[in-house]
Amino acid sequence: MTNIQNMSLEDIMGERFGRYSKYIIQERALPDIRDGLKPVQRRILYSMNKDGNTFDKGYRKSAKSVGNVMGNFHPHGDSSIYEAMVRMSQDWKNREILVEMHGNNGSMDGDPPAAMRYTEARLSEMAGYLLQDIDKKTVPFAWNFDDTEKEPTVLPAAFPNLLVNGATGISAGYATDIPPHNLTEVVDAVVHLIDHPKASLDKLMEFLPGPDFPTGGLIQGTEDLKKAYETGKGRLVLRSRTSIEPLKAGKEQIVITELPYEVNKANLVKKIDEVRVNNKVPGIAEVRDESDRAGLRIAVELKKDADSQTILNYLFKYTDLQINYNFNMVAIDHYTPRQVGLIKILSSYIAHRKEIIIARSRFDKEKAEKRLHIVEGLIRVLSILDEVIALIRASENKADAKENLKVSYDFTEEQAEAIVTLQLYRLTNTDIVTLQEEEERLRQEIQYLSAIIGDEKTLYQVMKKELREVKKRFGNPRRTELRAEEAHIEIDSKSLIVAEDTYVSVTKAGYIKRTSPRSFSASTLTEVGKRDDDYLIFLAQAKTTQQLLIFTNLGNVIYRPVHELVDSRWKDIGEHLSQTISNFSADEEVVFVDLLDQLRDGLYLAASQSGQIKRFEQKELGPWRTYRSKSLTFMKLKAAGDRVLTVAPVQLEEVMLVTQLGYALRFENSEVPVVGLKAAGVKAVNLKADDLVQAVFTVQSDSFYLLTQRGSLKRVAVDQLPVTGRAKRGLQVLRELKTKPHRVYLAGNVLAGPQQLQVVSQAGQTYTVDLTSLSLSERTSNGSFIADSMSSDQVIKAWEELSG
Repeated sequence: MTNIQNMSLEDIMGERFGRYSKYIIQERALPDIRDGLKPVQRRILYSMNKDGNTFDKGYRKSAKSVGNVMGNFHPHGDSSIYEAMVRMSQDWKNREILVEMHGNNGSMDGDPPAAMRYTEARLSEMAGYLLQDIDKKTVPFAWNFDDTEKEPTVLPAAFPNLLVNGATGISAGYATDIPPHNLTEVVDAVVHLIDHPKASLDKLMEFLPGPDFPTGGLIQGTEDLKKAYETGKGRLVLRSRTSIEPLKAGKEQIVITELPYEVNKANLVKKIDEVRVNNKVPGIAEVRDESDRAGLRIAVELKKDADSQTILNYLFKYTDLQINYNFNMVAIDHYTPRQVGLIKILSSYIAHRKEIIIARSRFDKEKAEKRLHIVEGLIRVLSILDEVIALIRASENKADAKENLKVSYDFTEEQAEAIVTLQLYRLTNTDIVTLQEEEERLRQEIQYLSAIIGDEKTLYQVMKKELREVKKRFGNPRRTELRAEEAHIEIDSKSLIVAEDTYVSVTKAGYIKRTSPRSFSASTLTEVGKRDDDYLIFLAQAKTTQQLLIFTNLGNVIYRPVHELVDSRWKDIGEHLSQTISNFSADEEVVFVDLLDQLRDGLYLAASQSGQIKRFEQKELGPWRTYRSKSLTFMKLKAAGDRVLTVAPVQLEEVMLVTQLGYALRFENSEVPVVGLKAAGVKAVNLKADDLVQAVFTVQSDSFYLLTQRGSLKRVAVDQLPVTGRAKRGLQVLRELKTKPHRVYLAGNVLAGPQQLQVVSQAGQTYTVDLTSLSLSERTSNGSFIADSMSSDQVIKAWEELSG
């Protein structure tokens, strides 16, 4: 009968995922703290060693080695085995390679290796030291996946591979990033810890000051290293090795000869070239990868008079020429993943080597004792040779001869077997001397091995001696330079901007663009790309080093450096502010735009329809942290439906204010207090209940114009309105009519140059009026209609045309 169990999905998922997690943590992604290997790496090394594919023999097809590993020990995809094998052969990933490979084994550019049918591999000499003494019962073995063969669960590891080659891996809930180190320094640190088990981390770091990456580079700032070695988690700044070389004609080039660990060279060259193409920093002429068999070399050729240090700093900051390497030293310790510091790694290795040396010594001692026992029997035989020969000749067969030897002369089974299988030539006189010498040697060896097993001090002497032999055989100078101070990258942001001439335009509805002089000159002013119901509120020739302040009718200001604007053709509509400014409303419009070289100590005046007015400081509008995505409030609007009418820079000008019902007020701007950005301001005019402010402007000429909603226009001398004070009612500038009264629609200065007013009527007619051609009118007149047809029409839109 089928056994069907009722279990909750939660229990099943938890239990199954727990098993899976445990498997990939212990058996796939994390290295063992003792030999520094993941299971697939260990299986590759063991299998190749077992097959005799070692450094002192010829290379073998990689496919053969991969097949053996997969068939005997690692029942996973061949590609994962081959990738692990290839990585162990890459000298830019490993400080000391464990596999030697003939053929294409990839590159620093991220190129894939050739297929395993094309490449050949063998163990490196150093890998032999990881496997040394594995045949002497030094490490535990476990059955393989199909119980046909045994494999080691750890390698003897005659050097601390976990630190020398590092590790990287991701498993369930754990990740590891252990950097490579210099073999000589690691061995020195281990030796010191053997001699001083309670050594401090500071002392150990005198021997092992930091990682030593195979690709070299410079470690900036060593303060964070102590924390990383203490806790197993930390960060270091790794910088490329660069130099600045002079070229002909006063030019220079930046030459890169060493890269940070695991940085893809091809991607880095591409990124630097993108910096050149996009002109993110001025002065880069060409980027070349000049790497060859002699070594890595990237040349960044600069233009004449380019600031090489600024360009280099920019590349350090914004490309992988400098990276942050994050320590996360996690390893399997007693079947458990642990975040481990330097002392724990070294002490675990010492404990492992202690077990290996004791197990090896026991194996060698047992072997030596067996041999000594036989040698002692052979020596005794030679002293009673004639009797033994007679006894053997009298025996019926080999078994009878052995039994007779055991009974007659008290030989053991092993000695009797050795005697009856003894070859005749061994019975010469010289052989006794050889046997006596062997006996003496074996007694000394057993005594030495007993000392290693029984005396910890002797054992540690052996351990240190073997570590020093590895260091002498394979030690090499440090490649990564350590610098105590972290070099802070300082970049003058202005020096990164390429100074170019351009045209900047902003429309009332909030469309903004930057146009090249070539595109602007190829078109007329009227060919500007815009919506039919929109019009230009700002147009200026600018430099990319300048910046814009864009003020809106909802009391918000937007800061945009000119070089950050999208370069568009004059006939394109441009980018709407809502595309980048998340809090730009659907009914928001631009009221004023200011182009600046830099923020100064100047003041702005702002006024709203409800009659609030304020002055505020320009320097408060400096770039805020989120300026690219959010606008800043420059005036708080209290009343619902209130809108900012005017923003204008002010110095000593007077302020003119005109209401919808036709009241005008003129006062000194000094009467308006300077307040913060979030303030609403003060009362500008004493409004009637049904009135609102229609126009506010700083007085910049001796006359101003006034347009009514019925299309009547007039020009009035400024001195017809005496300077009074703020918050008064003002004087009337329109004559009140009982039927179809005029109401102010627009007002502003009449300036000296060409100044045209565009008026759109309800009937769809557009009228253009030259304001400078208007004659002066009385203060209380209603002006003249701009066209006969306007007397029965209404104004729906009016604005001052920007001159080209």
